[in-house]
Amino acid sequence: IENIAWYHENSDNKTHPVGEKQANGLGFYDMTGNVYEWCHDWKGDYSSGSTTDPAGPDTGQRRVNRGGSWENFAFYCRVAFRSSGGPTKQYRNLGFRVVLAPSPSGVEIAMP
Repeated sequence: IENIAWYHENSDNKTHPVGEKQANGLGFYDMTGNVYEWCHDWKGDYSSGSTTDPAGPDTGQRRVNRGGSWENFAFYCRVAFRSSGGPTKQYRNLGFRVVLAPSPSGVEIAMP
């Protein structure tokens, strides 16, 4: 974890610019530690049974935060770790990723 993440033991209690640590095995920077990733999913139990990419409930009070932050111990700095926070609150250790996904129709959308 020392090579890929900012966490409680090495962060100097602050957020760091993306890319100062090595990328993970998939080539992504800062997927664990540094800041929690704010997710669109509402916090709640997943449905029972085997599923791929579960999204959680349709509504809720708190949004999912993933990956741990610079405030956390190493155990919490993993993509599978889910925390949560109020959607209207501000947190000093929370960020988000901008993702460009292909449109379902296959038609590219031009951004201004």
